[in-house]
Amino acid sequence: MEKKYRFLGAVLLVAILLLSGMTPRTQGKRVVFIGDSITDGNWGIVYHYKPTSAERSQTDLNHIYGHSYVMLIASDWQSRHPKAGHVFFNRGFSGHKLSDLAGRWKEDVLDLNPDVLTVLVGRNDVHSYFYNRKDDTPPYDYDRWESTYRDLLRQVKKQNPAVRLVLCPPFLFREGNMANAPDYEMQKEMTTRMADIVRKLCKEFDATLMPFDEMFDKLIAKEPVPGYWIWDGVHPSAAGHRRMADLWEKKVKL
Repeated sequence: MEKKYRFLGAVLLVAILLLSGMTPRTQGKRVVFIGDSITDGNWGIVYHYKPTSAERSQTDLNHIYGHSYVMLIASDWQSRHPKAGHVFFNRGFSGHKLSDLAGRWKEDVLDLNPDVLTVLVGRNDVHSYFYNRKDDTPPYDYDRWESTYRDLLRQVKKQNPAVRLVLCPPFLFREGNMANAPDYEMQKEMTTRMADIVRKLCKEFDATLMPFDEMFDKLIAKEPVPGYWIWDGVHPSAAGHRRMADLWEKKVKL
């Protein structure tokens, strides 16, 4: 009789979690990556681009992680630790700014109930500002960007105080299309300002800093050919994604 009640209790718990929109916990850790195209890698896209997680395939294992550093991390961990039960989620979306992440934070972070959350965002905030600015465009509001970022982190920490945060400063390099960009220095300065904010938040939330920007600085300084690690100034090559995965696995122990 006792076993029966335990079983019914477990079923009831799962039902409550499903009705609340929160994904039930698994045996292992739940590892979520959220960001823009650098993270995206076309995850869950079988035929045509889909703008939301709900529209993307979450069952086609040939596309489940995309082809970014997320896939390299997930495939490595799951192949080496098949009994650990770790579950990985790619929630990167091409073109997204921090405000876009805020708009889908509940669905793509809180509802997934992560044990480990990695955030890489900022490039599209810079791109959008310079692409749309006019003579009367006011200076960028870094304080608002910081407060939005902080609020998102507070939300996930409130839900799960034990969540491990992994924050990645945005990066930009004079490679590929950006090599001859007339406003490169201004974009670089803006990117650096945002990277400084991320480093500040890392200390504030006792998060793990993932310094992809410093890593690529060192790699590019001695790269064999231009664009080898960052092919267009923004997006890593396959080799670059491999190095990102290596650094993440070195600094994050699941």
